[in-house]
Amino acid sequence: MKLTKSTGILLLFMALPFFSFAQDWHVGAFLGISNYSGDLVQQKVDMKYTRPALGLLVRKDINRYLTVRAALTWGIATGADSTNSEKALIARNLSFRSNILEGSLIGEFNFFDLDEKGFTPYVFAGVGLFGFDPKAKDQSGNWVRLRPLGTEGQGLPQYPSRQPYDLWAISIPFGAGVKAILNDKWTLGFEIGLRPTTTDYLDDVSTTYVDQNTLLAYRGQKAVDMAYRGDEVTGKVAPGTYPADGSKRGSDKYKDWYAFSGFTITYRLGGNSGWGRQKATRCPILRP
Repeated sequence: MKLTKSTGILLLFMALPFFSFAQDWHVGAFLGISNYSGDLVQQKVDMKYTRPALGLLVRKDINRYLTVRAALTWGIATGADSTNSEKALIARNLSFRSNILEGSLIGEFNFFDLDEKGFTPYVFAGVGLFGFDPKAKDQSGNWVRLRPLGTEGQGLPQYPSRQPYDLWAISIPFGAGVKAILNDKWTLGFEIGLRPTTTDYLDDVSTTYVDQNTLLAYRGQKAVDMAYRGDEVTGKVAPGTYPADGSKRGSDKYKDWYAFSGFTITYRLGGNSGWGRQKATRCPILRP
């Protein structure tokens, strides 16, 4: 049975919310860099330890000025005392490297109507959950996982307040960027994003050295070797000996940070109209 003209119009208007729903969604990718801030760098961000970062993201336009974004991002955090200028840090000689895998939910505030202006600066903030696993190279050049060694006495009965740290932590992404429409489907952006975290063990360094003999008895020689690397120093600083129990190893005054900065490219799903003037004024053209 043929549909009447009025039935066709009714079905079309019933379908409009679904088309609009699709037009407000964007899928895309992130390509940029990652950086780390913690006990093993003197500056807030040491650009010598810039590493690549990649991600996938989904955006949903709530209105002209508010966008919600979900993302999965991978990057690398790394640092080493050997590149610091302070002799005390060089003598400590610690280092680390960790992959970071972050899932985040972020709100973006756009200063302009993107579809009307063609570009807009924006600020963003949200919450993330990330996994990490610090490692360091031993004297043979092999990568060693640091958490199982309990380099600061985590899990030892002599240090009951120091429990093994969780390899999952919360981050608070925030930052700013700018995005511009390339055409009806594609949008290009650039942003700088910082991530304060709830952990001070992204680099496996936080408090003080523990007794060498206790660490040796419970965790073995490898734990002792990786807890203190000052005996491996070469160059202008003389090699040292394992510090006394309670000597400063790091600082737990501030938690560790990391950063993801770079380009985003997104593809608009559905039709080619967005939240700009076209979407607000255009109606479907119905022909007999």
